[in-house]
Amino acid sequence: MTTPSPVAGIFEQHRDLLFAVAYRMLGTVADAEDAVQDSWLRWSAAARDEVADPKAYLIRVVTNGSLDRLRSARARREAYVGPWLPEPVLTGPGVADRAELAESVSLAMLVVLESLTPEERAVFVLREVFGFSHAEIASSLGKSEPGVRQLAHRAREHVQARRPRFEVDRGQQQEVTRRFLAAAMGGDLDGLLAVLAPDVVLVSDGGGKARAAIRPITGADKVARFIRGIVGRPYDGHQVRDITRSRAAINGSPGVVLTAAGQVLAAVTVTVAGDRVTALQLVVNPDKLRAISAGRELPM
Repeated sequence: MTTPSPVAGIFEQHRDLLFAVAYRMLGTVADAEDAVQDSWLRWSAAARDEVADPKAYLIRVVTNGSLDRLRSARARREAYVGPWLPEPVLTGPGVADRAELAESVSLAMLVVLESLTPEERAVFVLREVFGFSHAEIASSLGKSEPGVRQLAHRAREHVQARRPRFEVDRGQQQEVTRRFLAAAMGGDLDGLLAVLAPDVVLVSDGGGKARAAIRPITGADKVARFIRGIVGRPYDGHQVRDITRSRAAINGSPGVVLTAAGQVLAAVTVTVAGDRVTALQLVVNPDKLRAISAGRELPM
């Protein structure tokens, strides 16, 4: 067995952290992996005597690489067909059992982060999720500490105004999700209306490559009828009886994965407040289901 070099060994110690930062910055697995790979190339070529703190150096490189990608991605997302959702990723119990960590990777939170400027997003992720100091962030971004504090304040206020306002017990969240899935899979209209909040919003992301609603659907009655309609019809050439529905932890939240003939067709996540479902995120764009198909888990 080949022993990794000290340079590679140090990088591997921080790889999961680098991916976790890049994914929250970018919202897609492929872009996050590219940012991590670029970090490796920079790290492997760096002069050792110029790197006093490898972790700080790598965080700086992956953050700035993610910022560059995020700026260029914005133009592509403006031309995206229909609503844009982040790429869903499976998460293990270590994420789901930590409420703040689970919220930081939820599709709903990542959508909120999309509305920040790239610099605000970087500061929010590094400060609020990973606990870096303002001074450390300033060093990473090449900004003054007062400037970083201002960015952090703006980002925090923006996120607080848009994040879900209700604390939900984990057990209650799972129970509400169970009721929703049972009603949805059974095409039970009354059951759906009982579990959906009056102002529930369903967002489906097909990217022009799969059948999906071109705009968000709002209101319990409209969402319930949309769900009952898609559950009872063949999808992508697969008959209803051939589609398997499996519960899964997706981005720190309860969800369901739909598969047929070994192909992942959709990933659904559920946002719960109180005893009702307040939001649903349905990803059917095949380009965004590769991580789920590969069984890729978000490390932290």
